[in-house]
Amino acid sequence: MKTLLTAASVALSLMASSALAQQVVDTTNVNEDLIATKDDKKYTIATVVKVDGIAWFDRMRDGVEQFKEDTGHDVWMVGPSQADAAAQVQIIENLIAQGVDAIAVVPFSVEAVEPVLKKARDRGIVVISHEASNLQNTDYDLEAFDNLAYGANLMKELGKFMGGEGKYVTTVGSLTSKSQMEWIDGAVAYQEENFPNMEMVGDRLETYDDAATDYTKLKEAMTTYPDIKGILGAPMPTSAGAGRLIAESGLKDKVFFAGTGLPSVAGEYLANGDIQYIQFWDPAVAGYAMNMLAVAALEGKGDQIKAGLNLGLEGYDSLITPDESRPNLLYGAGWVGVTAENMDKYDF
Repeated sequence: MKTLLTAASVALSLMASSALAQQVVDTTNVNEDLIATKDDKKYTIATVVKVDGIAWFDRMRDGVEQFKEDTGHDVWMVGPSQADAAAQVQIIENLIAQGVDAIAVVPFSVEAVEPVLKKARDRGIVVISHEASNLQNTDYDLEAFDNLAYGANLMKELGKFMGGEGKYVTTVGSLTSKSQMEWIDGAVAYQEENFPNMEMVGDRLETYDDAATDYTKLKEAMTTYPDIKGILGAPMPTSAGAGRLIAESGLKDKVFFAGTGLPSVAGEYLANGDIQYIQFWDPAVAGYAMNMLAVAALEGKGDQIKAGLNLGLEGYDSLITPDESRPNLLYGAGWVGVTAENMDKYDF
């Protein structure tokens, strides 16, 4: 990626060039025209995540920080220490008071953030969202893929490991998490059509993006339904919570898992065969992409943000708009599927 810094900023340019060797997001083909600014203007952009301090959003911070290094904009990431809708709303309130130029948000609860994001937009703050396809008070919502297809692929893998039969349980971080609920919708629909001898038992377990809560709730579910054969986890921490439970309970090769996860969190359980399959998109790339859209929107380039837009980032090279009534809802394409066989390719 060519540096976006001015020629006069020699020292900063050298630092940025050095950082490229260690960059976590491949920006070789990034769409620089989209984020070029008039008179080298610098914006303040805060990325607000569901939970700060977990591996998924640690990785997203890497992408946000790389965007800062590449462009010189004043960008940073912040989030509550626990999955708490009210705490996330308060963070956004504070950012409004600070007068930031843009907020990129991954909502814990879409319903909870709607009023405060309306307030932000009324104040002229650009809002870019992710994992929030039903959010109304956003300038652009950027999704990594079609949510139903993502969930369907998880079920395709789980059904294979379960031999196409048996009971399974599902988890979501929050029952108000639109994307994760759609993943489960897609998974269940695929199961009903392709694995009629499988059955989802109980309600979707709400685990608040916390591996310990996943462990506890899954253990309770297995007490209620001792013949559970599969676990399908929407939130990333379920991969660790389920892996720990299966390992400690001696359920390897008896209970199977497919769900969102990262090798850094679930790698030991993949390697040991306690869980079989994790799936994810790179949150670092998502963080970078959200900040790209924020700058483009601030620069008044809305005419470019439409179907077919190429951000020049892996998975975001030809955005689609699946809902004609909502042209600001954008989808990328692609996810990564990881098993014990290929986990060494993904070291984050």
